[in-house]
Amino acid sequence: MGGAHGAGAGTPEQEELAARFEAQRAELTRLAHGMLGSLAEAEDAVQEAWFRLARHGGAGIANPAAWLRTVLSRICLDALRARAARPEEPSGGPLPDDVWCDGVPGREGGRGPEDEAVLVEAVGRALLVVLERLGPAERVAFVLHDLFAVPFEGIAPVVDRTPAAAKKLASRARARVRGTGPVPERAGQRRLVEAFLAAAREGDLDGLLAVLAPDVVRRSDPAAVPEGAALSARGARKVAGETLVLARRSRFAAPALVDGGVGVVVAPRGRLLLALTFTFTAGSTGATGVTGGARGSEGAGGYAVGDAERTAGAFAERIAGYEVIADPARLAALELAVPVE
Repeated sequence: MGGAHGAGAGTPEQEELAARFEAQRAELTRLAHGMLGSLAEAEDAVQEAWFRLARHGGAGIANPAAWLRTVLSRICLDALRARAARPEEPSGGPLPDDVWCDGVPGREGGRGPEDEAVLVEAVGRALLVVLERLGPAERVAFVLHDLFAVPFEGIAPVVDRTPAAAKKLASRARARVRGTGPVPERAGQRRLVEAFLAAAREGDLDGLLAVLAPDVVRRSDPAAVPEGAALSARGARKVAGETLVLARRSRFAAPALVDGGVGVVVAPRGRLLLALTFTFTAGSTGATGVTGGARGSEGAGGYAVGDAERTAGAFAERIAGYEVIADPARLAALELAVPVE
């Protein structure tokens, strides 16, 4: 993307205005990315904010940062409304390889995968996915208030509402983002799912075997697996081996509440492509941690029972099964929320 200086700055006053804008660009990009969920769209919105500032000239703007934030937020709100009027129609076919990356593909001079990944992690991958479920005004109000601490008096003119109405917008959005309050058994199940993801990312077979039940079952929508692959698998070793083969997807995964239970969303560039729902074996949820590397006798399903796993430090619950959802209609019907810490 062209910088402010490439947009026609020339006089000393224009150069100063451009320099002041460039000092705000990173923060403005973070704001726009939180609202739009796309680095490409965020960069376009920030550049449009610069064009408007350049046309204005900056004279009489007492607080340039607040002025830019307001203008950018309105640009983003318009973009979200336009997007809502023409929603994408996902094909539902097999997922192409090029979706498994972060970044702005095909953009010369644009930011790369590392930049997009940093922005995604700054907001939170699961939160970006859930924000996509909000209405345009709700999303803008939530991002401004909850992520950037903008008072409702500053949000009201952006969403064209009173401060009280803007507060209600943000509150309604927050309720949808957070879902229900903490449930005691979820804490242990979330630790289990986080251990599953960590092991998948690290290629740690022992770590996966430590969290999977011996007769674990994996089921998948057709679009979630390579063409010709089985839609289901049973047994800890088989499921763990398959998980390691598809390990690169796990770097785009984050825990989320899926239909009220602990699950996972997989969202490269913040775009939801897969969701995982889990079932768990019965047992105490108070145990924490997984001890990897200890090997012992082979149990049912090829599960290695190590001495360390019999200690109080091993998970008492394990993953009994999980389903990988990729069908667009099924994904759209899911109730998603961000787990409450």
